[in-house]
Amino acid sequence: MKKIIALIVFWIMGWKTEMTDIETAKKSVMIAAPHTSNWDLVYMVGVFWKHKLKVKFFIKDSYTNGIHGGYFRWLGGIGINRKKPGNMIETAAKLFEKENEIIIIIPPEGTRKRVEKWKTGFYHIAKKANVPVSYGFLDYKEKIGGVGGYINLTDSFESDMKIIQTFYKTKIGKFPENYNSTIY
Repeated sequence: MKKIIALIVFWIMGWKTEMTDIETAKKSVMIAAPHTSNWDLVYMVGVFWKHKLKVKFFIKDSYTNGIHGGYFRWLGGIGINRKKPGNMIETAAKLFEKENEIIIIIPPEGTRKRVEKWKTGFYHIAKKANVPVSYGFLDYKEKIGGVGGYINLTDSFESDMKIIQTFYKTKIGKFPENYNSTIY
């Protein structure tokens, strides 16, 4: 059902998907960037539904509670209480322990507005869970969404971030003025 929904949406909107080394991405922390619009969730989740991949994403716990909570959980939402430091890292690490295949999508910009640098929670989750970081992307200029590869993290935060930054330099968000490709 989810695949059919994704195929219809992508066909109507004229989007394509591009997948690089999806086998590695099947158990990874996935960066979702650029993140400049509410449409990003629709397209990013659609990419994974189209390819029948198990995807989860963190969202404020208020979205996964109440009358609309079932909808966001169906999409893959995991409610997080952001007032508890470290809660997201521990929750994600436990998910990776339990699941053979799971992609946890994290938009490191943390907002749809322009930021001076990315949040690094994705990096700490991947290190703790000992999984790669894969490059999920949406390029509104080309109307392509997908996975553009991955990195097995080293012990050099700066070196890893430079490699990640190089990949995202060419990606264009829905609202380009809200995207800063300089990530650290």
